[in-house]
Amino acid sequence: MTPPKHDPIKITPVTTRQLRSTFIHLPRFIFKNDRQWVSPISLERRIHLSRYNPYFSHAIWNSWVAFSNDQAVGRISAQIDQLYLDQYPDKTGFFGFFDAIDNPHVAKQLLTTAEQWLTQQGMNYVRGPFSLSINDESGLLVNGFDTSPSFMMGHALPYYQNHLLENDYKSVKDLLVYKLASQFQIPRNMQLLLSKATDSITVRPLRSKQLASEFRILREIFNDAWSDNWGFVPFTEDEFDEMGKQLKYIVDDDFVQIAELDGQPIGMIVMLPNLNEIIADLDGKLFPTGWFKLIWRLKTHAMKTGRVALMGVRKEYQNNIIAAAASFMLINSLREPARRWGIEEVELSWILEDNIRMRNILETIGCTIYKTYRIYEKQLISIET
Repeated sequence: MTPPKHDPIKITPVTTRQLRSTFIHLPRFIFKNDRQWVSPISLERRIHLSRYNPYFSHAIWNSWVAFSNDQAVGRISAQIDQLYLDQYPDKTGFFGFFDAIDNPHVAKQLLTTAEQWLTQQGMNYVRGPFSLSINDESGLLVNGFDTSPSFMMGHALPYYQNHLLENDYKSVKDLLVYKLASQFQIPRNMQLLLSKATDSITVRPLRSKQLASEFRILREIFNDAWSDNWGFVPFTEDEFDEMGKQLKYIVDDDFVQIAELDGQPIGMIVMLPNLNEIIADLDGKLFPTGWFKLIWRLKTHAMKTGRVALMGVRKEYQNNIIAAAASFMLINSLREPARRWGIEEVELSWILEDNIRMRNILETIGCTIYKTYRIYEKQLISIET
């Protein structure tokens, strides 16, 4: 897939609708020989990258496509998130949507273009990939290429990481992906913990008739629970509401559970059916027949896997037994809805490598790591000390 040496590489900013389509559809060319890759729904990607995405109320971005002899051979984006900079005044910008053929010149020119734009905006560091933020697809797949990505998770080819390393990017954090049989056996120590906690902690499903207040509870718990985590950027109200609007058509009430301590919400968990199982043959297209296939497959519960995408317990409880009990109870609450849907295996993603407390909880109930995503960083300019 390496372009002939006499073919120049041209990096073109995405400024037209046609170029935006090229940017969105480029992975079809890059991953054409990778049976594990699943094309996302093109319409969803267009919305995600449009002005209607609430992310852009606090962020700016740019994007580019690399061409060789009129063939698109790579893409990249660069983002600056004011919400991040408000919390971490380190002048860090981000890159994302990094896909390219296995050619060091293409990778270097794409990365250099994104770096130059970030430098022009006053950034000192670049970190990623994030497509677009840490609350979206995060990290570069570095382990687990032999399985397809779950819904709203990224995919990559093994050489991607080499191109980042060759351009002086350093690993800064690993994001671990666990899997668990949905009908896991409850360990004895978990049973004892649950028996002690059930008097004060209860778990209930989402109340869809009170959706606005329920979403507020979920967002407040998540933002509080994750606030001390590395790289954390809070969900805005608009972002969480937009995510809820997209997911309410595919997520049953029982897939969203809220833990309460003496009647007060303290924890939450959200499981998504793995849509990638049922869209893999659509090639990202909903028209003319993709809509009908998608609706029918959702109606008949055609998926065998799910993904826990959001989970958290309020910070004030994280250093005592309440957090462990609530976490166990939340995970356990998904067993019955998973069984009812025919979901056999659940992915829990992602977990920071140094979140030892959560890792211990997951491994206690039999979760195993099967994928790793990695965040890279590079210093853009010399920083005076």
